[in-house]
Amino acid sequence: MRVLWIATKPPWPAVDGGRLVQWLTLEALAAAGVETTLVAPVPTVEEARAASERLALFLEPRLVVARPMPTAWTLLLSRLERHPFSVRRHTQPRVAREAARLLSARRFDVIHVEQVQALRQVPATCLAGELGARSGGRHLPVVLRAQNVESDIWSAVGAVEGGVRGLVARSEARRFARYERRAVRAAAIPVAFTREDAVRLAALAACAASEGSGGENERPYPIEVVSAPFPRNLPGGDRELAGSPAVVFLGSPGWLPNHDAASWFREQIWPQVAGRNRGAWLHVFGEGFGPGRDGSTGATERLTFHPSPRDLRTVFARGSIMVVPLRIASGIRMKILEAWSRGVPVVATSIAARGLDATDGRELLLADDPQGFAEAVARLTEEPGLAERLVARGRARLAERHDPGRVAEQLIRIYREAAGGEGGGQPDAR
Repeated sequence: MRVLWIATKPPWPAVDGGRLVQWLTLEALAAAGVETTLVAPVPTVEEARAASERLALFLEPRLVVARPMPTAWTLLLSRLERHPFSVRRHTQPRVAREAARLLSARRFDVIHVEQVQALRQVPATCLAGELGARSGGRHLPVVLRAQNVESDIWSAVGAVEGGVRGLVARSEARRFARYERRAVRAAAIPVAFTREDAVRLAALAACAASEGSGGENERPYPIEVVSAPFPRNLPGGDRELAGSPAVVFLGSPGWLPNHDAASWFREQIWPQVAGRNRGAWLHVFGEGFGPGRDGSTGATERLTFHPSPRDLRTVFARGSIMVVPLRIASGIRMKILEAWSRGVPVVATSIAARGLDATDGRELLLADDPQGFAEAVARLTEEPGLAERLVARGRARLAERHDPGRVAEQLIRIYREAAGGEGGGQPDAR
């Protein structure tokens, strides 16, 4: 089977969850015999060369040098075109041209689109509904994998933020909900990581109020659920971080929910955790979270800021505790899966753990307020064997739900179903 994979960013370097899940999926598909050609933008020639060298181990990389449009122009065009801001930001004509060139020159069985923001790089003849153009050209089925429900994230941001930022976020949420509806309808088969996201995307696709088509007789659009892949055992760090325990926060600062989580944890949660756990030390990994980018420390707060790690084993150090204090989330938290795999216990909010089917006290500890985080960290320090039990059960969950080989089998089945179906985007085709 030959797959053309179109994405908004390459899977290497795997410095965030979105890249990491691509890397693990593509690696698993290659092990199952799938031939994949990847088309994605990168900012510079040097980055394209470095990424291509790594990716060539298990796929054909066709990386296109293309920079995002400046924010001001993106905002203006998104309003003129009535597209969501992040969709317009990830619209890359060079990527679209490369995808069209490959499709005209080679035979592929299916197009895999990673995230709805990448859908504008797909030829309209391969899409259905408002985003499609079935009047001519070659029709190739599209499998759309949505890593999250973007409109829900913007809605949550709008609820947290006040003033102009909140107003902009709520406006973006409405725009994205309309776009996600069209995107789900345009694909032959849409895929989500969790049942919760599948239900939300199906509801968006069936909602006719904003588009004026179908009315009350709209039929539900089934969404396939395929878990994110993750290996059961990865090596942890061979060095310890300062603190007893070392409490670790990891996030990509380019994602607004991570900024909210980092601020909430440092300003409201950490004083409670530090007061309840006298030896605890907080380690924040990610450029842009601290007062400086040079690893500056606040010794009186028992707090160290680290740059984004080159080797993730540094983050998942021996004896550490991973905290995931997200108040805004959708999709699945790859950092929780990685913590289990690398042998680190997790304390997370309920919304951060949503979609994992994990139980408080079994695979992780749940906390939704500062006092809850303080008590959870204390339990992991004081209760003998608790951390080891949580990790063991988390690894069992990885083997049960996230085995890369099983995920590859599910995706191959979906690709074959899409390639054998007709009328992409229609419920009867699936």
